Formats: sequence, structure tokens, C-alpha cells
Amino acid sequence: MTNLSGVTTGNLRAGERVTLTDSKGRRKSVVLKEGGVWHTTKGAVSHDDLIGGPEGVTVTSVGGMKYLAFRPILNEYMVSMPRDAAVVYPKEAAQIVMWTDIFPGARVLEAGVGSGALTLALLRAIGPEGSLHSYERRERFADVARANVENFLGGPHPAWTLTVGDLVEAIEDEPIDRAVLDMLAPWECIDAVGERLVPGGVICCYVATATQLGRVADTLRAHGGFTEPHATETTVRDWHAEGLAIRPGHGTSAHTGFLIISRRLAPGVAAPMRKRRPAPGAYGPDYQGPRPANIPAELGGRAPAPQAD
Repeated sequence: MTNLSGVTTGNLRAGERVTLTDSKGRRKSVVLKEGGVWHTTKGAVSHDDLIGGPEGVTVTSVGGMKYLAFRPILNEYMVSMPRDAAVVYPKEAAQIVMWTDIFPGARVLEAGVGSGALTLALLRAIGPEGSLHSYERRERFADVARANVENFLGGPHPAWTLTVGDLVEAIEDEPIDRAVLDMLAPWECIDAVGERLVPGGVICCYVATATQLGRVADTLRAHGGFTEPHATETTVRDWHAEGLAIRPGHGTSAHTGFLIISRRLAPGVAAPMRKRRPAPGAYGPDYQGPRPANIPAELGGRAPAPQAD
């Protein structure tokens, strides 16, 4: 059976996608068809040998090569699906879902949608009772994302709305619980998102470079309606464990991006003064970005507004 999470159980059926893995760990994604044949350098593999049987079995090519057959799970699909834009990799998607506390029934805003990898993770987390409104500026990327999402889920998801357009111009006037911005200049959208994010709501910005990281963090501080931003970078290292041979593996997923996370304060509440003073020169004369109001003026913060007589 299939549900809105994209998880299918039971015997393999025609029209389903399976992943075939050889003895060297090389994977091939195949859509099963009655009478279909997958040709390899080790001979052909008949789709009919898999259709109607359980997953987790081996199938042998005419040339004697064995392949292990499983339905692809979400993290495998995210890194192998067709793409026009770079995807948010599973290691960041997992962090986003956890650190932003995406919950069943949540009202979530996403921009941009890219190729749909993070969209799938968000849809699985919010469930059918939630809502995900995704914004993408480029129609070509939106088309690819829609196809990838519907391919994995087996059709449209009732909780998902995809809008093609600039977020600041196209954003709906609706309350949201969580916001995830994966775009070139997310700082340009902080005001628009902040107006719709409920008190206590969480915003997460995914950026690729350290300069983007700094600009987002200072924009959140300068806004005044968010908690002190928390920035992280996630790396994943494989390990080899076999008998006495235990060592780091050769495959390591290092830097792909930064996450900056903050929470929305209640209306009219200003962010409290930071107890830790900024580094000397952090907001000196060479700094051209937004200047937080809660940093003393002598250290480069915004001067307090003059008081009326």
C-alpha cells in the first residue's frame, strides 16, 4: 500500500521504482515494467523476476551478476532524482526538520524549492493535516520539483502549494509556524517573513558561503524581532568497521552549506541586550551591512533614536 509519505509496502509491482545494487555497491534506479529488461555489461536482468515478489531479494543477470533489490528510501531518492538546481542534501534536511521542530499539522513556508528534495522531507514531517507553501522564482525549477515530488509520492500532495514568483512580491498574507529560506539573498525576505511568522515561530536560512551567513545573522539582529541567531555547519564522515580494521572511511560529506536559525519574538518585544560584547572591529568603519540596534554605538551599533523634547 502507498500513503502520502511516499512509503510503499508489500510485494513489488509494475510502475514502481527499485534500486539495484551490485557487489561493489554501485546502484542503478529502475522503474519496473511487465516484460521489461534492464541491460548491463554482465547481461540482462528481467523485470518480471522482481514483479510480484518481495523487496530485499537478489536478482541475477544472464551473465551471473547478482543485484540486491530494494525500493529507494527518501534519502536515496533525494540524492539521485533528476535536478536542475542543487538539492538540500539529507544531512541538512534532517537538521532542518529537527532544529526547526517541523511537526505534524505545521504551517510551513519554503523558498526556493530547487529540485524538491527538502520539499519531500517537509511534506513527510507535516503530514496531511499541515500545509506547505513553497515559492520558486524560476518556473523551470518549479516544474522539476513538482515532477520529483509527485514521482516519489505517487501523485500530488494535498498539503502542498507551489507558487512561481518572487517571495516578497508573491507571499500570501497567512500566518505561518515555520519558515525555511534556501535562496541567494534570504536577508531580503526577513521583513516579509517576519510579518507572517507567529510568535515563537522558527525561521531557518540555508546558505552556501560565510559572507551570506554573516549577512543573514546581522539582518536578523538588526530586525530586532528575533532571538540571537544560531549558526551551524554539518559534516558527516563514513566509517569502515570490519574485524580489527576499524578506521574512518574514504567517503566524507563535508561542507555543503550553513544553517542559521532564530525564533520570532512577540509583537512589540525587542531582542534583549547581548551579554557578550561583539569582537573588536566587528562593526567597524569597513563593515557595510545592517547594524544591530542592541550593540553599543561606540562598538559600531546603530545610534539610539533622538528623544522628542
